[in-house]
Parts: sequence; C-alpha cells; structure tokens
Amino acid sequence: MTGRILLAAPHSGSGKTLLTCALLRALQRRGVPAAAFKCGPDYIDPLFHRQVLGLPGDNLDLFLGGEGAVRRALAAAWGRFAILEGVMGYYDGIGGGARGSSYDIARRTGTPTVLVLRPQGACLTLAAQVKGLQSLRPGADIRAVLLTECRPSYAARLAAVLEEECTLPVLGSLPPLTAARLPARHLGLLPPGEIADWQQRLDTLAAALEPTLRWDLLEEIGAAAPVLPEAEPPLPEGDGPVIAVARDTAFCFLYEENLRQLRRSGARVRFFSPLCDPALPAGTAGLYLPGGYPELYGEQLEQNGRLRFALRRAIRAGLPTVAEGGGYLYLQDTLAGPDGVSHAMVGVLPGHARRREERPPFGYVTLTGEEDSLLLRAGEGVPAHSFHRWEVALARADLTAAPAAGGPSYRCAVTGPTLYAAFPQLYFGGGDIPLAARLVQAAARYEEGAHEE
Repeated sequence: MTGRILLAAPHSGSGKTLLTCALLRALQRRGVPAAAFKCGPDYIDPLFHRQVLGLPGDNLDLFLGGEGAVRRALAAAWGRFAILEGVMGYYDGIGGGARGSSYDIARRTGTPTVLVLRPQGACLTLAAQVKGLQSLRPGADIRAVLLTECRPSYAARLAAVLEEECTLPVLGSLPPLTAARLPARHLGLLPPGEIADWQQRLDTLAAALEPTLRWDLLEEIGAAAPVLPEAEPPLPEGDGPVIAVARDTAFCFLYEENLRQLRRSGARVRFFSPLCDPALPAGTAGLYLPGGYPELYGEQLEQNGRLRFALRRAIRAGLPTVAEGGGYLYLQDTLAGPDGVSHAMVGVLPGHARRREERPPFGYVTLTGEEDSLLLRAGEGVPAHSFHRWEVALARADLTAAPAAGGPSYRCAVTGPTLYAAFPQLYFGGGDIPLAARLVQAAARYEEGAHEE
C-alpha cells in the first residue's frame, strides 16, 4: 500500500492532528510503512508525527522552501503511505488568500484531499459547507470525508447525506473520546513528550478509528497521487566541522530539513541539551540554538551555569552561532517565565526577555540587511517565519522584516560576521541562499583558526 493523501479541514481546531496520528497508528497496526508531513511552518505537529512513527516529521512549506523543496520531500517518502496534515482551513494561506495553503500544496503535488469534519449538530448545513469547499477554487481534489467526535449512529446518517448532496463517501469516523482532547498552551498543543499518557491515548484513538475505516477506499484514494520525480539520495555524514545543535524539551522547534542541509554541506551534527549537559560536544566549531520553550525551563537553564559560561565565552570569541526563537531568548541576559520571575541566561546579548501581553508581529516575513553577516549578504532577502509571545527590548536591530501578508515592515535581529540571533526562524532547504553552507563554512574557518592557535 503506497500513495498519499492530505487531511484538511474547514478551520483550525477541527482535530486534524489527532486524526492524522490515529490514522498513522492504524496503518502501523496493519504493517503498512507510513510517512507524515505537516503543511506550513508548524513545529509541534511534526513532534506528534515523530512520536507515532519513530521517524523525523517533515514540513511542506511553499513560502519557506518553494515548490521544489515540497516535491523533493514527498518524493523521498515514496514506498510509504504518506499522510499530509493540512494547516488552518483548507484554503487559508498567506494574507487571507490561497497562496501557501493546504489546497495550494495539494494542487501543486497532485495529492488527493480528505476533509476532516467535526459535525457539532449540523447535517444538511454541513453538506452545504462541504459543497462550498469542493467548488470554491479549481482543482480542489476532495475525495472523501473523515468525521471526528461523531457518534456511530450520527456518522451513518451523515454518510447518507454527504453521499447524496456532495457525492463524497465517509472514509471513517472517530466517536467522542476523552483521548481526543489534548492540552494546549501559548504556542499551540502541548508537545507529546509532555503528555504522560500520550501512547495510551494514541492506541485508544487508533483502536476506535480502525474498525470504521474503509481500507479499500483509503488505498484507492492514496494511489491516485502521481509519483513525483526521484528524490535526492541521502548523503553520509561528512567529515567537516562539528555543528552543535541544542535539542531537548526546551529547544524542540527545529526543521529536520535544516539538519539535512547542514549534513549535506559537510557538517557533523552533534546534539546537546542546554538543560543538563555541562559542556558543548567535543570539537564544536559552530552552534545552532533553535526555538522551543526556554521560558518554561528558566530555573533549570539558569542552574546549568557551567554551560552558560562556556557558551558566553565561546560566542564572544567568535563561535559561529545561529540562535532563533527560543534560542534567541536563551542568549539574553535574563528571561522571565510565565510567572514573571526572571532567570539568568547566557548573557551574550544585553536584553531582558519577558512575556508580551499584546500579540507581537507574527507570520511569514522576508528578512534583508544592509551589511554582510554570518548568513546574509547585503541586500539579500531570505524567507522566515516568526511566532512567539515574548519580547526583548533591543539596543540594536540589524535586519528589516517585511511581512508576506502585507503591512508595515519592522526591524529585528542582532547579526554580525559570526552571529544570527532573532525571533524569525529560518528554513535552510529553500531558495537560492545557501544558509547551511554559510554556517558550515564559517565553522570551518573558526576550526582552522582554533587549530592555528
């Protein structure tokens, strides 16, 4: 069983993530090799996919990576049954239009769509909404419906209505379950690693979904997706400089493609935990501090003073460093948690980070600078995504961020010959600017200088 489908919905909060995970586990239970992708820039949903499959969860993002990167990622999954989890509502993309939406990705890759619907007391009205989704734009290849939080008797009644009014079959359904409620916080769902009974919830969901699934129909829909051009072969790890990458529960927002691009550029990637490791990996010549939730672990990060001191000394000595989102917060003098209590951080940047009550600028941006720096050359524009609830009063801001959805540009980031530190987070796998290669080249120069000393 091979092929792929995209799970989309009329709006966020429709249960796409849980149904994606339940379907992935159901495929596992039947011995079907599966792969999972998240449309858009989300970091948390791929963590759920990874917990189910034990494989890295990848993002498909037309703004950050472009169509070529999306198609290459899907091509690499051929031989497995791929589930693409949509983003927001089916047609919702940049600036309220369809560009970069789940529909846009499905259309460009020829991926059939299955709608995830939570009926919530609607029947014929639900059919009217589905007909609107079917007809709003050309090429909306909607093949079936998955119902969630829907009693079996209600699902049977809806199946008849949707078949008659929309000529769409119901592929399966999940009844109302306690397991279908997941806790959330300021950046979205609580990551699966912090949900104590996640595996039990997952098995409960899969066991409830599996007997309702029309497996022959699922296979038929998935097989309609065309084979995409052959993917780039995986590369063995290079023998270049060591790039130390923070990865733990405080720093978990990281695109897997970024790691692949670092390795493709010759780096040796080594993971470490700012929460508990006393030192950087041996031979570190470059540093990558991705996003996450450092604000929730302020006390533990502060207590690891040995690593904070080592990082401050190394970065000030010119260690090439990319710090984005939560990694940017970690480089400040202090960071206040949700309770308002501040804790000492690395102290490379003289900022004091705290929660911002009003929503900061967020979404897709294009970053440009007037001067050459670690990752950007003067005048170059690179796509990025910013989503955070904390703020830092900056004495300087070196880049201009132009929102893709329109609106006023704003200044952000601290950059230099060996530094990128900012809220906007970068995707190394798209566009013509070799971000990963530039970091690896800077690390090689740093390593060479260290050896000369």
